[in-house]
Amino acid sequence: MTASLAVRPDPTPPYRILEPSARRVPLIFSSPHSGSDYPAAFVAGARLDPVTLRRSEDAFVDELFDCAPEHGAPLLKALFPRAYVDVNREAWELDPAMFDGPLPAFVNAASPRVGAGLGTVARIVANGAEIYRGKLSFDDARTRIEALYMPYHAALERLVADEVARHGRCLLVDCHSMPSVGGPADRDPGRARLDFVLGDCFGAACAPIVAETAEASLKRMGYAVGRNDPYAGGYITRHYGQPARGRHALQIEINRQLYMDELAISRSAGFQPLRTAIARLVADLARLAPSLPEGKP
Repeated sequence: MTASLAVRPDPTPPYRILEPSARRVPLIFSSPHSGSDYPAAFVAGARLDPVTLRRSEDAFVDELFDCAPEHGAPLLKALFPRAYVDVNREAWELDPAMFDGPLPAFVNAASPRVGAGLGTVARIVANGAEIYRGKLSFDDARTRIEALYMPYHAALERLVADEVARHGRCLLVDCHSMPSVGGPADRDPGRARLDFVLGDCFGAACAPIVAETAEASLKRMGYAVGRNDPYAGGYITRHYGQPARGRHALQIEINRQLYMDELAISRSAGFQPLRTAIARLVADLARLAPSLPEGKP
């Protein structure tokens, strides 16, 4: 049985940009996995109940960082869910076993993300549960990627390019959350996690001062912070982090136990205190961004 679960192209952008009154600093925040607009056909065709589908979602992360405009920086957030299309992957990382026919030659079917079931169109949610009852068609995947993935990255590229053109530099902070314990598809299955993990692709995605500043800011507030383990940075960090061009990128992973009930997907009593702490972090990064190295001509 082939599942047809794609949405039709929609002229309404599949993202939202929270803009400051004026862009005062070369700083951008991205929340690619906090979207929660689940297409009805996708939910109806899935093997999983709606709450389980949300286990891959970085729920409420866009709200944790919605102070960004107050500090002169835009926040770009996806409206669609990661379980439907994952913009923190290459455009065409697809698992041939998920589809009812052969895939085009340009598809990357051999990436580690595909092997783990977490390609651009994922096979599983974070706890390892299979999403689909049957096979998908490539047309479904192409529609999702063209209607959702491509516009999100076009918007992000415009934001980054505008800041580099204006200031000669830009810091992109890619905002995520992580389960409190490593899942079966992760590098650290069963391991309890720190409060924050900063990913700079082992120093390749930004000037060293970026991760150093973020780590110092969070540690001053009493948080346990690590770098690059188990998350060194996904596609967004790798792709947009080009320090030689004045493009600096840092991925931030937040332990969900700090601010939410991970099973019920609901905010906990820790949400507001964490939101206050994130505002301090954003302020520290806003002070840093104008001093970052510019790109070379």
